[in-house]
Amino acid sequence: MSILKGVGVALVTPFNEDLSVDFDSLTKLVEYNIENGTNYLVVLGTTAEAATLSAEEKKQVIEHIIKVNNKRLPLVLGIGGNDTLDVKKQIEEADLSAFEAVLSVSPYYNKPNQEGLYQHYKMLASTGKNIIIYNVPSRTGQNVEADTTLRLAKEFPNLFLIKEASPNILQYFDILRKKPEGFSLVSGDDEYTLPVTLAGGDGVISVIGQAYPKEFSTMVQLAFEGKVKEAYAIHNRLVDITRLIFAEGNPCGIKVILAEKGIIKNFLRLPLVAASEGLHAKIKAEMANI
Repeated sequence: MSILKGVGVALVTPFNEDLSVDFDSLTKLVEYNIENGTNYLVVLGTTAEAATLSAEEKKQVIEHIIKVNNKRLPLVLGIGGNDTLDVKKQIEEADLSAFEAVLSVSPYYNKPNQEGLYQHYKMLASTGKNIIIYNVPSRTGQNVEADTTLRLAKEFPNLFLIKEASPNILQYFDILRKKPEGFSLVSGDDEYTLPVTLAGGDGVISVIGQAYPKEFSTMVQLAFEGKVKEAYAIHNRLVDITRLIFAEGNPCGIKVILAEKGIIKNFLRLPLVAASEGLHAKIKAEMANI
C-alpha cells in the first residue's frame, strides 16, 4: 500500500451561501490539488464536515470526487463512528471500488478502554477491507496507545496504516521504532509532518496541504530524500499559517485560505461557524507573508 505515501489531503466540503453543497467549488479544489502535487485525496474526513452531511449528500460528494478525479490520484474514504457494528456494516455495504482504503476514526464519546479499541478495529479488520486506523484523541476523548496500535498492526495485515494525531510526538516515534514490516504511519498533525517523516513516517494526511499542495508535497519529498535543511526551510515558512488555521477549530481556518485563493466560498454548517474577523485578518496577513 505504498501508493498512500507523501501528502494526502483531507478535503473540505465547499458550501454555497444557502449551505447547499457547492459542487463547482469542489471541482476547483480537486483540480487545484491534482495540478499542484498532492499525492492522494481523502474524502469525507472530519475536515469535510461529514457529520453535517446527509446520507444523500455524502453519496453525491463521493460520486462527484470520483468523477472529477477520474482515476488520476488514489482515493481514501472516511467511514467511522462510535457504534462498531454499524461502522462494520457501512464498510461492508460501501462501494469501495474507487478507493484504496477506508480511513476509520477510533470510537468517540463512548471512551472505550484499550481492549475495547482493539476489539473495535479487530471487528473492522474482519471485513477484509484495507483500513487506516485514525487516532485523534483531541476529538475522540480517548487515545489509541502505541501498544494497542502495534498489537493490531502485528495481527491484522489489512490494518496497514495509522493516521496518528496524538499530541505526544513520542507516541509516533514509538510506533515507528517498533512497527512490523508492511505497516506504515502518517502524521495526522500538520506541524509534526516533517519530523515524523524524517523519523520514518510515510508523510501526512493534511489539512493545510490542500491550500499549499505544491509547498507541502515538496517539503515531504525533500524529507524522503534526506534533504533536511531544504525541507525545514519550507516547514518554517508554513508553521505560523498552520497554527492559525486551527486557532478556532477545523475547518474554519482552512476555508478562509481557500476562499481568499478563490477556490471555494467561506461558508460552514452549524454547529461550526466562520472564522472571526480577527482570525481572518491574521490569516490573510500571513498569506501575504508566505
